[in-house]
Amino acid sequence: MGIFSANAQEKKRDTIVKTAVVNVVTKYNPEIADAKKIKNNPAIKLLKKSEKKKLKYTISSAPVASTFTPQTGVAKEINAGVKERIYNNYLAAGFGNYASPYAELFIYNNTRFDNEFGLHAKYNASDENVKNTLLNSSFLNFNATAFYKQETRSFDWKVSLDTERNNYNWYGLPQDKIFLENVINAIDEEQNYNYFKLAGKLEFLDSYIDFGEVSASYFTDKYNSSEVIVNFDSKLVFPLDFLSNNLNEISVETGVEFLQGSFKKSYDNAGEINYNQITVKIIPEYTLEYLDFSMKASLRTFVSLDPENDATNFFLFPDLFLQTTVLKDYINAYGGFTGNLETNTYKKFTEENPYVSPTLFITQTAETSNFFIGVRGNISRDLSYNIKVSTKKEEDKPLFLRNNSKSNGNITGFKGYEYGNSFSIYYDDVNSTSIFTEVEYIFDKNLTFSTQIKYDNYSTTNALESYNLPSLQGALSAKYKVEKWYATAAIFYEDERKDVLYNATFPSSLQGVETLDSFADVNLNGGYHFNDKFSAFLRLNNILNTKYQRFANFDMQGFQVLGGVTYKFDF
Repeated sequence: MGIFSANAQEKKRDTIVKTAVVNVVTKYNPEIADAKKIKNNPAIKLLKKSEKKKLKYTISSAPVASTFTPQTGVAKEINAGVKERIYNNYLAAGFGNYASPYAELFIYNNTRFDNEFGLHAKYNASDENVKNTLLNSSFLNFNATAFYKQETRSFDWKVSLDTERNNYNWYGLPQDKIFLENVINAIDEEQNYNYFKLAGKLEFLDSYIDFGEVSASYFTDKYNSSEVIVNFDSKLVFPLDFLSNNLNEISVETGVEFLQGSFKKSYDNAGEINYNQITVKIIPEYTLEYLDFSMKASLRTFVSLDPENDATNFFLFPDLFLQTTVLKDYINAYGGFTGNLETNTYKKFTEENPYVSPTLFITQTAETSNFFIGVRGNISRDLSYNIKVSTKKEEDKPLFLRNNSKSNGNITGFKGYEYGNSFSIYYDDVNSTSIFTEVEYIFDKNLTFSTQIKYDNYSTTNALESYNLPSLQGALSAKYKVEKWYATAAIFYEDERKDVLYNATFPSSLQGVETLDSFADVNLNGGYHFNDKFSAFLRLNNILNTKYQRFANFDMQGFQVLGGVTYKFDF
């Protein structure tokens, strides 16, 4: 048996204390003071469209309501009055003499998703005949518009649909002929117009493209006349600050228009009438403002193609508008010259004169020159004015001319518009000199007066007279509004006009000129607000019961009264 043994050796302890460096690591909390400062501010260049723009006031002429340069720099007390709740929607309905129903609807709504939509519809009719008319003289007007708009980060888009339905009658038989009862009973005097338009528009934000728009419309009537118009329009904006910081942006308006239409027959039964026009326009425009001086300059360029007649025309119209302040707040002088190419359409003619025959020749009107000067401003803080003198030259200006009757009063078998009760279009080169004046007086916050007067001196090239163009027109209006009541009065005046007389039935030469008497039409409408939602209205037209003719042989309705109620609401 063996014996094992082990010896344990004890380690000697170190009794000497040594020095050492200890690194303590902690969390780093940065402070603003630790950041390296940027000595220079970065330069950010924005497009002109994104820069803050100055508020600008502009003047747009309206047929009745006056517009003026707003007075600046004058402090005036504002009476807020009673706070009124505003509703987005309303429904109005009424009825008047001449068996005249009236209805109107407006609906509008927007959501938190930046979209909005609306609908407006209006119906107005008269089923009772004008006094002493042998034919039916009733009418009907209906129009409706619906739209939807969506806003996005870079652009907004909108689509809209318009529709119209208008019924009229060719009731203006010539007064120099006696029509037998059987002839009158055989006349089909009714005409109706239908219109549809679909449009879409894009409005861009912070882009060289301001907007782009496309539309297509279709117009037709009872006699299968048709008219189609397709438009492509856009506006481009180009900054010029890369040339100089003092230069404003330049805008370029572009457009292409396709017009095609047809009438089943001409007035002399020569056959179908077709028209076809393609118009291209490019209008660059530059505006400049310096101290009390402003300028707008453009070059209106048009190319017109007529495939139906194998013709091409090129038009170049310089356009310049200058304005300067002569005496601040009191006298602003302006002047310039312009030109334009106007596309005439069947629909436009029916809007101005619904009694035209569906046998028209359609062409364009060139405004070759239009020179004007004027002054506008304020006589006092409550009295504003605008005076303008212009001279204009127009090629192929349309004039309404009464058609000759194919019946002597004993013969039937013609179309409803072939009894001397319709109008055609006569084109002529016309020079005109015009003087236009408008004045507005603000009596107080509740009562405002305004007046417009226009004088025209026409010189025709081939026509014996400036047919159906008055030399003097005027309008006087007053608006009154208090908490519950409101009223508007308007007086319209139109000087005598000229039309033609024939020496026999169609076809025949002219016998002379017929003069249509001047007339004044006095109108008054007003209403009462029961509360924020309900109100009643009353409209009085032709208060003087004046028997006048807007066009030859077409007597207008006498004294008219229409009353109704309006209801405002929100969904």
